[in-house]
This record gives sequence, C-alpha cells and structure tokens, in this order.
Amino acid sequence: MQEIERVMDAPPVGEQIHMPASSRLPILNAAGISIAVVGITISLVLVIGGGLLFLVTAALWIRAASREFDQLPGEHGHH
Repeated sequence: MQEIERVMDAPPVGEQIHMPASSRLPILNAAGISIAVVGITISLVLVIGGGLLFLVTAALWIRAASREFDQLPGEHGHH
C-alpha cells in the first residue's frame, strides 16, 4: 500500500522535482516581525526597525520566489 502511494506522488516521467534555493530571507523575515511585536511593549524604535526588516525581507523573498517561478518550464503546474 505504501509503495503505491509513493508511486502516485512521483512527478510525471520527464518532469524534474523543483526544490527552491536555500535562503536566509525566511528567518530574517520572521525575526523582523518578532522584533516588531516585542517592540510594541518595549520601544517604538524596535517596532519601526522590526517592521522595516520585515517589509524589506518580504519584498526580497517575493522577488526571489518570482524569479525562481519564472525559470520553471512553461507547463509546470498545469494539469
């Protein structure tokens, strides 16, 4: 039964599995929002700094994901 499930999860013949590149952006993004939330109780400077870190890393992360998506084969994801 498990063998059948593994076969069904495999990509179609000729299609490669795409793995995103490693990146520090997700952890920096999480750190930014965490700093901003903690800063609410401590200091406006932390809220602003954490918020800016969050916004910048979110924009960079979205841009990187968009570039990776554009590099996929044309029929990727269309069934």
